[in-house]
Amino acid sequence: MIGRPTASRFVFTATMAFLFMPLLVLIVYSFNASRTMEWGGVSFRWYQELVFDSDDLWHAFGNSLLIAVTSAATATVIATLGAIGINWYAVRIKAYVQAVTFMPLVLPEIIVGVSLLVFFAGVGLRLGLLSIYLAHTSFNLPFVLLIVLARLEEFDFSIIEAARDLGASERDTLFRVIVPISMPGIVSGFLTAFTLSLEDFVITFFVSGPGSTTLPLYVYSMIRFGVSPVINALSVVIVAGTVALVIVARRFVKYIVR
Repeated sequence: MIGRPTASRFVFTATMAFLFMPLLVLIVYSFNASRTMEWGGVSFRWYQELVFDSDDLWHAFGNSLLIAVTSAATATVIATLGAIGINWYAVRIKAYVQAVTFMPLVLPEIIVGVSLLVFFAGVGLRLGLLSIYLAHTSFNLPFVLLIVLARLEEFDFSIIEAARDLGASERDTLFRVIVPISMPGIVSGFLTAFTLSLEDFVITFFVSGPGSTTLPLYVYSMIRFGVSPVINALSVVIVAGTVALVIVARRFVKYIVR
């Protein structure tokens, strides 16, 4: 019994080190004055270049941010309404709807990307930011739906019956009872969709067009010439922003739950 906590602590420490050591190396080398992996001293050179001499990179990051926010918001709204409908109403094709919706979760992204490319070409949609937005929205839907469904499974539907007995309409019950209680799952689903959209490369590679380069595509295009350490600096900025966003979202969820 004495050795178990020690072993568990060792496994936990090793796992955390395995997960976060690359991130620590990335942060350290974002302050490296040298372009290579050889340490050349502490410098803010790459952060200065990121701010003042990286217009193309910021444009690609802006495209990624725009698509991530809009597609995540759209997928969250649609998936939330779909999850509530699946749990609220008893329909015969419920199992089939869930099976079709969750199919993108098990399909390789390359298949999803090719199928969306063929669909857009078939309907005559010009490839660009709109096609990326539609592709990311459809790709994010099952993830958000799964998270919101998991939240709704813990939902006590006797609250709905009580609200209806007190004279609340379906609309009032939806916006004043179900949505507030489901808010932790909705926020988690939005953050998941935002993250998936921001870092997606495979699907974006197939459905992007001229002038719609996102950050992953931009970084990929730089590989032929060698990735600049500016990417390290940008990655640190993104990580810091993500941590701040998670902290704010966590406090928001705690406030909603209270």
